[in-house]
Amino acid sequence: MAEQSWTPPFVPGARFGADKPVYVLTSGTTFSAGEELAYDLQQLGRAEIVGEPTRGGAHPREGWTVHPHLELSVPVARAVNPVSGTNWEGTGVRPDVPCDAGAALDRALELAVARRA
Repeated sequence: MAEQSWTPPFVPGARFGADKPVYVLTSGTTFSAGEELAYDLQQLGRAEIVGEPTRGGAHPREGWTVHPHLELSVPVARAVNPVSGTNWEGTGVRPDVPCDAGAALDRALELAVARRA
């Protein structure tokens, strides 16, 4: 059974603006929900991803203790992006602007300044 999630049609507060640039910084420790935000914004063409590839955890999972020192972990769902038809499981989100995570903020600022020029 497929379950869809959507942004509500009305969100209170001021809009950020569709023409303003958005940069999402990632690293090798970005995982799960952080990856979904980066991936979805990237697939929608709404943000540039700057930094390192993420860890690649797209599938929600559940765990069961089978022994005091052993847990069974099983994926119980699969995220599917409507634009790409896939997700980032096992591959991570690939940045549009690859660089070391420690340099990602400076690189994003450079991109923003260059865009304004």
